[in-house]
Amino acid sequence: MRPELVVAHTRKWVQDVVVGWNFCPFAKSVFYDERLRYAVATATDTPGVVDEFLKECRLLDANDSIETTLFLVPMGFGKFLDYLDLVDLVEHKLAGEGYEGIYQVASFHPDYVFEGTETEDPANYTNRSPYPILHLLREDALTEAIDSYNGDIEEIPETNIRNARRLGLKRMREMLEESRSTSFAPRLPDR
Repeated sequence: MRPELVVAHTRKWVQDVVVGWNFCPFAKSVFYDERLRYAVATATDTPGVVDEFLKECRLLDANDSIETTLFLVPMGFGKFLDYLDLVDLVEHKLAGEGYEGIYQVASFHPDYVFEGTETEDPANYTNRSPYPILHLLREDALTEAIDSYNGDIEEIPETNIRNARRLGLKRMREMLEESRSTSFAPRLPDR
C-alpha cells in the first residue's frame, strides 16, 4: 500500500468521523491548524515498528510545531490481539526511554473491540480506524486541552458510545469503509 494512500484514507477518517462526529473534542483545532502529523511505518515486524515509533518521538522532541502524530502501521498488525501486544510494548518502551509523562499513546485499529463489548457493538467504531494507529500525544498539550475544555471530560466516552449506537452499526461501518475508498493521494513531504 502506498504511504500517500494510507495517509489520505486516515486523513479522511479523521475529518469525517473523528472531527465530523466530534468523537474527540480536541481534534478539530489540531486537524484544521495542521498541527497533526501522519507518519507511516515501513516496518512490518514488532522490533522495526517500535524503532520507527521511537524515532517519531525524537522528531517530536525536536519540533514543537507538531502537536501530535498519528503513527500509521498499515502492514503486519491486522490481527487485533497482535496489535494490542504492540501497544503494550510501545508503552513499555516509552517508559524505558524516559518518555513517561512526556508522551502517551492512544490506540485505534480496524477491528478494535472494547473490553466487555460484543464485536459488532457500534461503540467499538469510536476507536476503529482504516489502519492500525499508535496515536502519539504530548501529555502537556493534552493536559492543556483538558483544562480548557468547557464540558465534563468524564462524559466524553459515554457520549461517544451513545452517539455511535444511535448512528448504528451500518452507518458506522459505512463511514469506516468510505474513508478507505478515497483514491486521492496528496504528495507527502519528505521525512
